[in-house]
Amino acid sequence: MTFLEKSPDWWRGAVIYQIYPRSFQDTNGDGVGDLPGITRRLDHVARLGVEAIWISPFFTSPMKDFGYDVSDYCDVDPLFGTLADFDALIARAHDLGLKVLIDLVLSHTSDHHPWFQESRQSRTNPKADWYVWAEPKPDGTAPNNWLSIFGGPAWAWDARREQYYLHNFLTAQPDLNFHCPAVQEALLAVAKFWLDRGVDGFRLDTINFYMHDAALRDNPPLPVEERNDQTAPKVNPYNHQRHLYDKNHPQNIVFLRKLRKLMEGYRAAAVGEIGDSQRGLEILGEYTSGTEAMQMSYAFELLSGHAPLAAEHITEVFRKLEAVAPEGWACWAYSNHDVVRHISRWSLSDPAVRCYTTLLMCLKGSVCLYQGEELGLPEAEIAYEDLQDPYGKEFWPEFKGRDGCRTPMVWQGNEPQGGFSTAKPWLPVPASHCALAPDVVEGDPGALIHHYRRAIALRQAHPALRSGAMTAIAAEAGVLRFLRSEGETDLLCLFNLTDNPAPVSCPGEWDAVDGAGPAAGVVALPPWGHAILRRSGGRHG
Repeated sequence: MTFLEKSPDWWRGAVIYQIYPRSFQDTNGDGVGDLPGITRRLDHVARLGVEAIWISPFFTSPMKDFGYDVSDYCDVDPLFGTLADFDALIARAHDLGLKVLIDLVLSHTSDHHPWFQESRQSRTNPKADWYVWAEPKPDGTAPNNWLSIFGGPAWAWDARREQYYLHNFLTAQPDLNFHCPAVQEALLAVAKFWLDRGVDGFRLDTINFYMHDAALRDNPPLPVEERNDQTAPKVNPYNHQRHLYDKNHPQNIVFLRKLRKLMEGYRAAAVGEIGDSQRGLEILGEYTSGTEAMQMSYAFELLSGHAPLAAEHITEVFRKLEAVAPEGWACWAYSNHDVVRHISRWSLSDPAVRCYTTLLMCLKGSVCLYQGEELGLPEAEIAYEDLQDPYGKEFWPEFKGRDGCRTPMVWQGNEPQGGFSTAKPWLPVPASHCALAPDVVEGDPGALIHHYRRAIALRQAHPALRSGAMTAIAAEAGVLRFLRSEGETDLLCLFNLTDNPAPVSCPGEWDAVDGAGPAAGVVALPPWGHAILRRSGGRHG
């Protein structure tokens, strides 16, 4: 086991690179990425300048939801390799100075998990209450009106027990019962198993789904004017309810405190995914304020929507964050394994991509990058016959699922499958992606990957950008401005999020740090231009 020395607050402002293992690098020729493939490509990640990687699930699984349905929390699925392969990955990452976060899916298991197999045998077995079981209504229908985020009711009938079990996602993903103390202890033991193996923390899937209302009360309807597609596609009836009782239970934080106490002994950190379209930032504040619950929360506000992030919207998000979670700590991302890649979702030009990248590195909070965004990979178009995602199959064609952002990484432009595999990959590799492979673009000083490295280096060079305060946020005529401060350093950040040039007034004495510089109290920002300025005259950086 290899352990990495780290400060207790290493996570604050960290840049984390997300790896989707099925699609990163195949080394055994089966068309699916694996753990040795991640190890092989870690130098690419380290050269970006990030501090950590987050690996999506690689545990033993029937793969109904591609690893988010776990049947053994403490082993590696043979598709991805072995525990020895994981140990080698950890050792190589730590050699490169990279911390390793793994994706723990604690709210539910696979229906193949031995816990569930035992639980469903009877109402009296030792694990009978490890899952959420409920009696039908007198007419035989489901206990209440809760809906699955993957479509349809959140309840499935089990003939053996003659009861319903709860599944917030696929029918094959039964929810664990966090009201059962033995369940909490078992899951803490899972976390300890991986911490003892050298991991530096966790990304916690659907962290606000852990605990449900024990009385199984119906969710009330959500008025049409309050609905949005922030955490579920618009066509999903899941958006028609106010999710008061199927998630967001106030006692959830008790378990999170236990997990935080365990992690403290390893200087490990966790970023929790909060999926809630109305109260996401508020719950973020509840879960990340202080030193007892989670360190960070993965926020959806910059991950949703098909219009580019306007300066006014970003201002609104951060003002709301300050109002409802002033002591909380967010983790921001534009892309991940669940959403359309942002370069396509927002139809971004090259200057716009670069501007948004620099902006992300200047925001208060931690940052997650998704594999391939540093290459400028667009969303892939997947034909229905190639579709793998059950979510996409359920809501096709209005929602095409998540496969378009999950296609394999490209590494070598002139190799079959972009150097990902020697076999037919589990999802097709778009030919257009191959022109963006690292071996093609590395020698081009104007390539996007070099901009990512510079933007990350900018963040690392200035403590004010990494972990300082963020104040005076405002938007005017498409220009976003805010102040980042740490100690005696003030940095004024200006971003022109439009296609038009914008002169911006900046009274006082400022020196250029990055981007455009001031002249006579005015910064002339080009379209999609930015300026990072340091206050001079008694202040220092």
